[in-house]
Amino acid sequence: QVQLVESGGGLVQAGGSLRLSCAASGGTFSSLTMGWFRQSPGKEREFVVGISWSGSRTLYQDSVKGRFTISRDNAKNTLNLQMNSLKPEDTADYYCAARTGLPVKRLSEEYDYWGQGTQVTVSS
Repeated sequence: QVQLVESGGGLVQAGGSLRLSCAASGGTFSSLTMGWFRQSPGKEREFVVGISWSGSRTLYQDSVKGRFTISRDNAKNTLNLQMNSLKPEDTADYYCAARTGLPVKRLSEEYDYWGQGTQVTVSS
């Protein structure tokens, strides 16, 4: 059973930056495809970005391309999300997710494990 714990959320002004982290335990992190999702009040959970087990392949939602960067450290069992040029519309709870399948997927149903989420609030 894989456990995922997010950290790094908070309140930031528009144009600012935050770095989210996700610590994984209980499984073989280096074999997992990882992703970040977000959900704001009244909206469905949406895919933000995903990364393959090796880190060689990434897939970004169009609205965050050029602003967000996903990375992973398999030696430290850690997934990161660097978020720059933040906008008020980025405000949401951000979730780390893992799937045992190989390709990066956009659908939340494709992911097997989830963290509890960390809140990101971007003020205008």
